[in-house]
Amino acid sequence: MIAIFNKFRTGLLPLYVFLTILTASVTLVSCSKGDELEIQNDFPFGVNVMPVPKDVSNGQTVEIRITIQRSGNYSNTQYFLRYFQFDGQGTLRYYDEPPYLPNDQYQLPTEQFRLYYTSTSSVSQSFDVWISDSFGNEKQISFQFNSSD
Repeated sequence: MIAIFNKFRTGLLPLYVFLTILTASVTLVSCSKGDELEIQNDFPFGVNVMPVPKDVSNGQTVEIRITIQRSGNYSNTQYFLRYFQFDGQGTLRYYDEPPYLPNDQYQLPTEQFRLYYTSTSSVSQSFDVWISDSFGNEKQISFQFNSSD
């Protein structure tokens, strides 16, 4: 009986060697240094803007509701806002903070916020708002108001 067991064991030796080589090959290939784990932290985003009136009169304030829509979630992403008015005159501010200065960059504390535009002229007014993130992604929103004076 022992002789039969020894013959059976020596017959399986090539199979054991093959499985050992196969296991070592798979382990070495799967642990190669070129396949480092990539962590994505740069996610594009979209911007949703609620409708705003077409007409504004001198001294009137218009509320602009904006929501940043993330395509992924990286907790350290920061968002910034800047604007430039190229027609007419007015001021843009965040809630009750001081008015923004054109082309200056301001950090946004939340992804859902309201801006308030106050007209200070009696002609049509146009301005662009750029929202960017800390990775260089940027979205432009254009606003145009006709004078109702």
